[in-house]
Order: sequence, then C-alpha cells, then structure tokens
Amino acid sequence: MANRFDLIGLLVGREADEDYGKKPVIVQGITGSFGSVHTRLMRSYGTNIVAGVTPGKGGQEFDGIPICNSMTEAVEQSGAAISAMFVPAPYFLDAAIEAINSGIKLLVAIPEHVPVIDSLKLIEYASERNARVIGPNTPGVIVPGVTKIGIMPAQPFSPGKVVLLSRSGTLMYELAHNLTRAQFGQKICMGIGGDPINGTNLIECFEMIRNIEGIEGIVVVGEIGGDAEEQLAEYIIRTRFPKPVIGYIAGRSAPKEKRMGHAGAIVYGDYGSAESKLTSFFKADVPVAKIPSEVPVLLSQKLKR
Repeated sequence: MANRFDLIGLLVGREADEDYGKKPVIVQGITGSFGSVHTRLMRSYGTNIVAGVTPGKGGQEFDGIPICNSMTEAVEQSGAAISAMFVPAPYFLDAAIEAINSGIKLLVAIPEHVPVIDSLKLIEYASERNARVIGPNTPGVIVPGVTKIGIMPAQPFSPGKVVLLSRSGTLMYELAHNLTRAQFGQKICMGIGGDPINGTNLIECFEMIRNIEGIEGIVVVGEIGGDAEEQLAEYIIRTRFPKPVIGYIAGRSAPKEKRMGHAGAIVYGDYGSAESKLTSFFKADVPVAKIPSEVPVLLSQKLKR
C-alpha cells in the first residue's frame, strides 16, 4: 500500500492553522527565463516564495526574493520544505538530490525531457528519505484560492470540494474550467506528469486524499499509454475507495504505436489502449466522459445533485 503522505498539510497546512496557505517555497532556477516568469506569477497568486537558488548568483535578489548559491543555504535561511524546480533536464537529478539532502520534503518538478533513468533514481532516493516528487514534466499543483506551485494559469481554477488529477497539463486546465463553470470548485488539482515514470502516481494520489474530509469527488484525467488507469481501477475495486470518481481518457482516436505528445502516451497493441482503460474504469464503476464538458454532468449524477 502506498505511503499516506500528507500533501495538502505540507502545501498549505490545515484551515484552522494560523499559517494556513503561507507555507514557504524555494524556487530552484529562479533566474532562468522560465523560472523567473513563473516565480512572478506564483507570487502574484499568493504563493509564499521565500528564496531562490541559482549557483553563482548568491547574495543577489530577484524582485526582492533572496537568491542563494545552494539549496542547503536556502533551506537554512528560510526553513522551507517545498521546492519548485525549474532546472534544465541535464542538471535535474543533481539539483533534486541536493534539495532532498537539504531537507526538502516536496519537490514539484516542472522540467520535461528528464531521462527515465534519472527519474527512477530520484524516485528511489526520495522514497528512502520520506520525500515526495510531483512530476517531472508536470504543470504543478494548486490549492485554488490559496497557493499554486507550477506553471498552470490561475483563471480556470476555483476553491471547492473536488479533487482533479491529470496526466495532461492543458486538459487539467480545461477540465478545471468546465468544473468551475458548473460550480464544482476544487480542493486540490495536480498534474502527475506526462512521462512514463511519475514521481507520484495515481494510486499514491488516491491514498493521500482517501481520508480527507470535505472532498465530494475525484476527477481523473487519463490518457492512452501505460497502465496507470488500469492499475487505479483495480485499486478502487480492491480497496473499496469510498468517494465518487469520474474519468476522462484523452487520445481515444490516436493511432497505435505512434507517440502522441507525451512520452508516456504511446500504445503497443492493446497495451495502454483507450479500450483497455475504458473497460477497467467500467468495472470499477467509474463513469468516463466522452468530452470534457460532460465531466461535471457525470459528477452531478454521481453526487445526485
């Protein structure tokens, strides 16, 4: 069984806490073209960014945020346990290990093109040290109205009681928009990443939210390739998951054995096919929307609204 890591507690605390939503965040790669843009956007949303790391630029500031040469220095100065990683793929593994060794417990890994072997090494290393990795190749994680760590736009999301988990970044935004329009606000939305290997998989996500009170339902945005959705369906059945779940599978009409955008979205024969995922979700009593706008309709039916 997956470790029940308190993701929401680490991200924002609990709503009764005095420091709810003010958890400090470090940005690795804060002065890069990508990191600098999204640092400003995250901070404008309310994310408590307390330090950045760019080797060789220690002692400088970025929009008033102190820059450190190392993660050890940044963690010692800020006390942060969360890092938003905008480090280029060739340097990603070393930077991530440095972060974990410095005491970071949650790594939100934005970079794409991270070698699979590096992801595997990092996931094992993080597990041994009770740290959690989201991504790589993730748009990030957002607690709407409170904090966002990543590259997602703010507009589609609204506070509420639905959890949204997605293998696709852009579809996460679209589904959040559809949910918001239908007055289904979100408790937390997370992109698990489009790579074949995910630092936090769907089952681990379900374990983390399984016993959280006040969650009405979960929306899972899957896609062709791999067997993440099939494994999730088996988990839902085996553990009698207690909350309503709605699915959406991207890539139903994609040709087999052709990579479709994400490294993980490739179908070999029947392995990873849309049909396989639809069948598995059907067995787990998870309705699957044909188009994104149908998701809130199915959720309403599940909740008997």
